[in-house]
Amino acid sequence: MTEQEIIELVNSSLAEEFELASEVMLPEAGIYEELELDSLDMVDMVIVLENAFGFKIREEQAVREIRTLGDIHRFVIEKKAALDAAP
Repeated sequence: MTEQEIIELVNSSLAEEFELASEVMLPEAGIYEELELDSLDMVDMVIVLENAFGFKIREEQAVREIRTLGDIHRFVIEKKAALDAAP
């Protein structure tokens, strides 16, 4: 799976779950500001991403540091790369 495919899957999964318009799905979009998600939505977001990518991320400290959609993209790309590189 390429980085672009990961970004597209993240965007489509979140847009569908939270009924987000495609024009707000920009890397610089703030999770709380532009995407208008709240702390409960963040829990749902983790579950959506886990289901989309097939790995657990609930206990990750990095999830607490996510502030933008681009942060989500980077997190998932790095997590997927680490899992793919594991023996």
